Amino acid sequence: MFSKEKITVAYTVEKCEKCGMQKKRKFSEGDVLFAKTSKCNSCDGMTVIDKIFGETIEQ
Repeated sequence: MFSKEKITVAYTVEKCEKCGMQKKRKFSEGDVLFAKTSKCNSCDGMTVIDKIFGETIEQ
């Protein structure tokens, strides 16, 4: 009877090559798998994009 609207939100997971720390953030235009992104906040390593995925939310 009532149809719920489905919205898909894209996320990017960055992972540090040195310590393995992961950070999930909203997807940004231009994100590419295995691209080096920034320095890790926990150690001196570089973070790379490890995963890009979407989550579906019903409203």
